[in-house]
Amino acid sequence: MTLQAIKYDGTQLSILDQLQLPHNLEYIQIRSAEEGWHAIKEMKVRGAPAIAIVAALSLAVELKSLMTHGKLSTSAEEVQLLIREKLHYLTTSRPTAVNLSDAARKLEAHVSTEAKKSDSTGNSVASAFMDAAAKMLTDDLTDNQNIGKYGADWLIQNTAGTGQQEINVLTHCNTGSLATSGYGTALGVIRALHSKKVLGRAYCTETRPYNQGSRLTAFELVHDNIPSTLITDSMAAALLSSKERRVSAIVVGADRVAANGDTANKIGTYGLAVLARHHGLKFLVAAPRTTIDLQTKSGEDIIIEERPAAEVTRIKGAREGYEGNDSIATIRVAAPGIDVWNPAFDVTPSALIDGIITEVGVVERGADGSFDFERIFQN
Repeated sequence: MTLQAIKYDGTQLSILDQLQLPHNLEYIQIRSAEEGWHAIKEMKVRGAPAIAIVAALSLAVELKSLMTHGKLSTSAEEVQLLIREKLHYLTTSRPTAVNLSDAARKLEAHVSTEAKKSDSTGNSVASAFMDAAAKMLTDDLTDNQNIGKYGADWLIQNTAGTGQQEINVLTHCNTGSLATSGYGTALGVIRALHSKKVLGRAYCTETRPYNQGSRLTAFELVHDNIPSTLITDSMAAALLSSKERRVSAIVVGADRVAANGDTANKIGTYGLAVLARHHGLKFLVAAPRTTIDLQTKSGEDIIIEERPAAEVTRIKGAREGYEGNDSIATIRVAAPGIDVWNPAFDVTPSALIDGIITEVGVVERGADGSFDFERIFQN
């Protein structure tokens, strides 16, 4: 069983607090859109698909509570307005990940359709929203499993020429069950390779400054007994040049894919793409179609979130000999007074990407260097 980062039963929502991992496995309850906003902003939940799901479900549980306690307006129009305002608020928590704004737009349209019905009520509008939010959770898991399958099949077909019976893959940041409703995107591809018994070894970067790789991806890989090795970010070039390690491909996730294929992902992704090109390795992006933003023409139009300086100057870990929350300590690792630049993401140019793995197949870069995304939105 893979880890479950989001638990929802139609009434209650709990998320695995990723600030405590890998030291403590602690679930926290989310009771409102405001609590959902803070959980996303503070990175208690992270990963583009998971952010969108938790945002929607946090509003769903708030609406359910209002209905249960008789505090929800009977007016369909008033409830529609309430939902719209809450969704707009939620989208301000993390601006780079397009999944959140895409989900908000679709949910708003769904609610608008319900509100326009002649017999609609406040409860019917809220119920329509809650049903759609719950469906996001189940659909994401199915999409991730399909991404894993298509990505694994593509790698098997396109790395056969290396003469390797097993495929070694490097991944960056966390794109597994902790970043989605389950299974994962890029890590889902690794899971699929492992299930097909063709994965030699998964390598994961520590992913400074927030250490999603060492804290979260490594945690998932160990949990699932997948052969894996952790490296620091600065070891990637040495790893890819190693004839002994023989990495065949790099597979990463995405927070936004522009219409031309430029991709925003965790800081450090761009450098890995450059290294992959230099060493003749495949570089793949694994992401659901909701991550592809056809309204954003190129990476130049993507807003890059900047994070607090403390994430770079301090590091959190567990103290030896202590248990539970008492073991968690934060220490300074940088010289006091130093200026810090801390962009959370960078943009990888489409020219460095071999394919984008979606739940309906792999979109490869064409002979003209472009990605044809239109066809994958036709079904």
